[in-house]
Formats: sequence, C-alpha cells, structure tokens
Amino acid sequence: MGSIYLIRHGQASFGADDYDVLSPLGIEQAQILGRHLAELGLQLDRCVAGDLSRQQDTARHALAQMNAAGIDVPAIETDAAFNEFDAEAVIRALLPALLPDEPEALAVLRNAAHNRAEFQRLFALLIGRWHHGGYDTPELVESWLGFVERVQAGLSRILAQADGRHNIAVFTSGGTIAALLHLITGVTPAQAFELNWQIVNTSLNQLKFRGREVALASFNSHTHLQLMKAPALITYR
Repeated sequence: MGSIYLIRHGQASFGADDYDVLSPLGIEQAQILGRHLAELGLQLDRCVAGDLSRQQDTARHALAQMNAAGIDVPAIETDAAFNEFDAEAVIRALLPALLPDEPEALAVLRNAAHNRAEFQRLFALLIGRWHHGGYDTPELVESWLGFVERVQAGLSRILAQADGRHNIAVFTSGGTIAALLHLITGVTPAQAFELNWQIVNTSLNQLKFRGREVALASFNSHTHLQLMKAPALITYR
C-alpha cells in the first residue's frame, strides 16, 4: 500500500496584517518536522502543496532539512485544491446575520489576537452556519460543498498518478484536512471541524491507499514537537 502524509502548515501570523506568513516559530516547527522525517528515513516520492505561502514555505523548510541530512527529496508540486477555505470570506458573508445575536462579534473579530478564546467561539458558530448553508450571500464565498468537491478533486488527481508503493507528502491546512476526514471516514462536517480545532501545526496525518481506496491510518501525530520538550512549539493556528 502507498501512503499520503497530510501535513498542516507551521504556525502562521495570526492577528497580523498578513496571516499567510510563517511566524519564526512556524519556520522552526517546519525545520523540526524535516529533521524528524529524515531520522525516520522516510523517502518521499512526491511532494504536493497548496499555493498559499504558509503551505509552500512549510514544505520548503521541511524538505531542506531532509536534504541536508542526505535524503533526496522531490520537487514541490503545487495544487491549489489543497488550499485552505477562505476564512475571511466566510466571516464577511456570515457575520451580518450573526450580529443580532452577538452584538460584540465585530469588535472581537477585529481584535482576534487579543480575544483568542472568544474569537474561536464566534468562528466556530460561523463555521457551523457555513456547513449548513445558512447565509444569504452564497455568491460571496465558496460553499462547504464546493470546498469539499475541490479537495476531493485534488485527492483524486494524486491517486490517479500514484504508484501503489508511493510515499506522498501533501502540505496543506487544517480545514482541508477536516474536509478529507469527512470524505474518507464519513464523519459529519461538524465532527470533522471538532477534530480540526485539535490539529497541531506541522502535525502528520497518514492515509493509506490501494488504487482509489483510501483509509485513515493516523491522525494529528506531533511526536516531533513533543520530543523537543518545549510546550511552546505546540500551536494550533
């Protein structure tokens, strides 16, 4: 059987003007991951990443560490199917209908870095409405069903080109991994996103495949960070 390793990007710049930039800690997480994969002796046949900077840069830093350890690494292929859904667009589209029930939501979302717990609560409410299509401006945002179809198409392309013994790394994001969990295991969208909130930056999620059959083999492994015995390395955004 072959393996697909779904790897969440390193810590991005939550609360900054541009979220889509690895923080210094995110770069360190990616480098630790690369050294860990090298120590495991993992030989990758392909490496695919979404086209977001945080995904591409996580792949680049991890592969550089593997290469420095003497392991040949493949070139990074880009497939935007593995991009995260546009969280800002979801917020813009669904926030107006939420404000009557949550009048402080706009202030919280504008200062997310200083209101992390409340931001997470409100964001989870918005994501729940997104799953159910409960908003009045569908033209402003990619739907949940459209997102799932996009991610499924990316997985199908990988499987169509894969040898049954390939090891394939996919550098992606938490929401994308949640969509794949929904597709592969049959958990509901709500359950998938409950799992999504637990996905650690640079964690490994392994799929095993034979032909077009895919199964989840492991979820959210972050041993490479735990072994560093530095709790600050374990982050979720």
